Amino acid sequence: MTQSANRQTQGAKRSLFQTLELDTRLLGMIGAFVLLCLVFNIVTDGRFLTPRNIFNLSIQTVSVAIMATGMVFVIVTRHIDLSVGALLATCSAVMGVFQVQLLPQALGLGIGHPLIAPVTMVAGMATGALIGAFNGWLVGYQRIPAFIVTLGGLLVWRNVGWYLTDGQTLGPLDSHFLLFGGIEGTLGATLSWIVGIAGAGFAVWVIWRARADKLGHEFPVKPAWAEVTLAGIASAAILGFIWILNSYEVPAARLRRAFEARGETMPEGHSEAFGLPVSVLLLLIVAVAMTIVARRTRLGGDIFATGGNPGAAQLSGINTRLLTVKVFALMGFLCGLSAIVAQARLANHTNDIGTLDELRVIAAAVIGGTALAGGIGTIYGAILGAVIMQSLQSGMAMVGVDAPFQNIVVGAVLVFAVWVDIQYRKRTGEKV
Repeated sequence: MTQSANRQTQGAKRSLFQTLELDTRLLGMIGAFVLLCLVFNIVTDGRFLTPRNIFNLSIQTVSVAIMATGMVFVIVTRHIDLSVGALLATCSAVMGVFQVQLLPQALGLGIGHPLIAPVTMVAGMATGALIGAFNGWLVGYQRIPAFIVTLGGLLVWRNVGWYLTDGQTLGPLDSHFLLFGGIEGTLGATLSWIVGIAGAGFAVWVIWRARADKLGHEFPVKPAWAEVTLAGIASAAILGFIWILNSYEVPAARLRRAFEARGETMPEGHSEAFGLPVSVLLLLIVAVAMTIVARRTRLGGDIFATGGNPGAAQLSGINTRLLTVKVFALMGFLCGLSAIVAQARLANHTNDIGTLDELRVIAAAVIGGTALAGGIGTIYGAILGAVIMQSLQSGMAMVGVDAPFQNIVVGAVLVFAVWVDIQYRKRTGEKV
């Protein structure tokens, strides 16, 4: 092929990417994730990409991914939160005390009472929000560096949780509460398809609405075929994920026990699918809500403006101190929400819950493209970063890699991801 032909081919590729307005960093992450999955699938003789393992990966990722969405805002505003794992443990301890000791014993609510789960969850999320706001007050108004405040919090809050439970494991948990853990709470095949179709329709509507807004303000837009292509890719990804989850069937022995508990006999050849876990649906709702906050609200605009240039943001009238309190309070609230998922998945409260989660959450945000210098970050990037981290750990566990070496690999991947991000920003002229 001649040099002229090569230039034409490269120009066509550049034109295609520019037309679709694809995020090259995101494409690189997706490519790395696909390669990682294929390698582990080959090494594990096809066990890695089975519906069962993908289902397990999805519920294992949720807790860290929820917190990673909040960490994006923290890092974007040029702060850090090293206490999220300890804060999750404190929220979990509060919820364990509420549903195992306080509500059933002190208030006399019987096992399975409909008020136990909602009151417990509100208590956990409120605890996280209050502690997060306190951290933000120390950082924003008392001018203590976030690194120091949250490093102290890492020690303080995990041990506060220990004292709340006297170092004991608390259980059994309320049956309604366990629905948020994963395998105990799924939507089934039919409802999962309904949610998937609704999600695909929502994705198409978002793309169409963004195009209409640009046209309304006389901004340039992509060709219609490009919009249709992106909408098709998004819809296929959503429906494909639902199809995989619906391919994982409930074990026959478990179904038989469920029928027997209802006094019925299971029909011959009867089968059911787990479908979409409630916890994964919760993550999707959080992702949409946080994306709307980041892109469509004044709070999101203030967060990214402050991260981009704190001095200019303050001169423009943004109360950066109060904003810091809001960001850390939101981070704390999400820690409480993650504690619900993590505790329900484990089916009890343990004192080591959330251990090292602070490192996983920060790694997910950074691998997802959040700049440590502030001002740049995406919610979808952080969630994809969490998925990559969990896939890496789960794949190594399936291969039989020792836990210490798993941590070595994860640490090395984090450093490598930051280095790659710095090199990318240098080449594109973005802030490092």
